[in-house]
Order: sequence, then structure tokens, then C-alpha cells
Amino acid sequence: MDYRQTLAYLYGLQRFGIKLGLNNIQTLLARLDHPERAMPIVHVAGTNGKGSVSAATALMLQSAGLRTGLYTSPHLHSFTERIRIDGLPIRESELVELTEEIRKVVRSLPVTFFEFTTALALLYFRRRQVDFAVLEVGMGGRLDATNAVVPEISVITPICCDHAEHLGPDLATIAGEKAGIIKHGVPVVVAAQQPDAERVLLTRAADMEAPVCLWNREYRIVEHPPYFDFYSSSRELTRLRSGLEGAHQRQNLAVALMVAVVLQNRGVPLSEKNLRHGIEKVQWPGRLEWWGQQRTVLLDGAHNRGGAEALAAYLGEIGCKRVRWIAGIKGQRCVEDILAPLLPYTVHLYATLPPVDQGVEPDKLVQTAQQAGVSAEVCSSPAEAVAAALDDRDEDEVILVAGSLFLVAAVRDYLMDRERNR
Repeated sequence: MDYRQTLAYLYGLQRFGIKLGLNNIQTLLARLDHPERAMPIVHVAGTNGKGSVSAATALMLQSAGLRTGLYTSPHLHSFTERIRIDGLPIRESELVELTEEIRKVVRSLPVTFFEFTTALALLYFRRRQVDFAVLEVGMGGRLDATNAVVPEISVITPICCDHAEHLGPDLATIAGEKAGIIKHGVPVVVAAQQPDAERVLLTRAADMEAPVCLWNREYRIVEHPPYFDFYSSSRELTRLRSGLEGAHQRQNLAVALMVAVVLQNRGVPLSEKNLRHGIEKVQWPGRLEWWGQQRTVLLDGAHNRGGAEALAAYLGEIGCKRVRWIAGIKGQRCVEDILAPLLPYTVHLYATLPPVDQGVEPDKLVQTAQQAGVSAEVCSSPAEAVAAALDDRDEDEVILVAGSLFLVAAVRDYLMDRERNR
């Protein structure tokens, strides 16, 4: 197979859908001689902020000279972005070779797309002899394919209601699924949580005798823009400047710092310089990303109420009062939950479909916006929506792209093409 055929095979595994459970991945990893046991792992679950925490943690480890694997999802432009070592995506040729190798041991095992790619990432990390791996949970935690590992440390970022059709109808139930990554005796860093979620997480940690580092108890930050200070019982860092914008990202980076402190206390050679580098140099495209040099187009993967509220808070933080919002939402999500926090800033909404199999009909977005007194229109594609917003924009307005990371990726493609053709 070539690279194109390999991707066709991998995406073809989506016919098995989403199957939450560990039997298949455990069987597959056993057939591959357990690559997950070859390296210490940081395992990151939660609803929002997983990618940012994972990226910053990986960069701190990399800065210390530790060969570091990073496995995240989804990708923006190339599948290879999901599997990286020291910031560099897996080469297409290696992806082809490893896919062929794993196919030979899969045989009749009905593995899903995510199970296969998780095994592929772990096998790649073992082959390349990484010193550490950072794994982002795909969905949930307890029955997610990544939960076949026993990590050095577990991490749970803020939890909100999302993927209810798979994880449960309320926050406590969803938190119970996320808490499933907490292993016996393994330290866990817990981000800021709503009370119902926090109670579930702390109960699970107590049951598993897992030491807990809890936000605003074992660690905290003090903000004095553009800097913030980090405090824990064993480490203080002052005048930190975040490489990511937004108050919620500063909290995410505090979580990554607490992870690093725990690893330091467990003998991992991380210096203050390494920690500062990870915080100040981290990049995570598509999350509060201003496109180009002018602060005209803002891209953000906010796709649930928690993400939309964080995005709205950021708009308030920077004094932005007027946005032209290009919106496209994936899957079975509550439209009102995502639109409500952002409509007060919106002068016009351009509703479109993100490039995915299941998307919320743009008519529904338009209807919701109009009921809130915001003018709105349907656009046939993300490209049409961007073109219209750019034409309509007044000087004091920001073009916001949010609702799905797949939408963000499509708009980034359009903007890159537009720049190349100038």
C-alpha cells in the first residue's frame, strides 16, 4: 500500500464505529508484544483542554532532552499530526510500514479506527525508543482505547457535558467515565471542575489510593497580565508568559506545570528552564489562534458549552464586542448550549456544515440565532462563509470561526490557499 491507500484502509475501519471497551485493544497490544510497557506515559483525559495540556507537557519533557512521543486527536490537516516525536509528525512512509505490520496481526479482530491508531502510535514510540509518551484520551476514559496503559501519572482536565450519547446524560456520569483512567496508586492531577464532577473524581481517587493534586488546593495561579505566577507546595514560578491566549489556557498550562512538578518529584530531570520553555513556547493551532499578523480572523475549536463559555470569556477579556461568526457544528450536540454564550458578541452568523459525515443542519443554527435577535444566513460551504464574512466585515469587527475543529481545519485550508494565490 502507498500512503493514500493506507489512509483509505484506516478510515475504512470507521465502519466498526465507536466501540467503547478494552478487549480489542488489549488483545491487539498483546499480539504486538505490549509496546505500551516500553515507556513511562502521561495519560490525559477530560472534556476541554486535553490537547493544550498534552502539548505543553510534551514540550517540557522534550526541552529536558527527553525523547517524547505525543498522541492526540483529531488532526487539522494531515493524519500524521496525530503521532509525533519531539514535535515532528510521523513520516508517511513509516505510517505505511507500521500499518502493514499491524494488519498482519489484526487478522479477524474487529478493531476500530481509534484502537488501530492507538496501537500504531504506541508501536511507533517503542520502535523510536522514546523516553516518555503523552497520550490524549479520545473520548471518555474508562473504556477508551488509551486506557489499556498503566501511566506514570494521570491527568483530568475540565469536564463538561459532551458526547452524552456515549458517556451519559449528566455531569456526574460523564465524570465517572473520565475518572476511569485513575489507576491504583498512580498520581492524578485534577484541573478546575464543577462540584458534581470534582466529587466523583475525588471519590474514585480515594478508592484507588491515588495521590491527588487538585486545582486551588495543591496548586494555583495568580494572574497579573500579561504574566501569571504558579504556586504549589514544592515549586513556585513567577512571571510566566503563556504561549497560548485566554484565561482558560493559562489554567490549562498550570495543569501541565503541576504534571511536571509531580514528575520532578518522581525523579524526572526537569529544570525550571524546561518548565518555562514549555509554557512560553507551546503552540496549539486552531485553539484561540489569530490568523496571520493582523488580528482579524480568530479560529477556535470550541464545540461544547464549556468551550463556548471559555471563548466568550476571552472575547470579553480582549474587549471584543462585535464578531461575524462562521459556525458549523458536528454530531449530536445541543445547538443552544454552544450558541448562547457567543451570540451576545455576534453581529451576524454564517451557518455552514463542517466537512464531516454528521453535522448539524445550518438552518437550525440560523433559526436559533434569529430567535435571539441575531441576523444569520446559510452558506453552502466554509469557504463561501469566509468569503462572505470578509466582504461584510467592518473595521472594528472580528471574524470568528468556531463550532467544530473540522470547520477550523477547512477554514485554515481556505486561508492558506488564499495567501498562496495572492
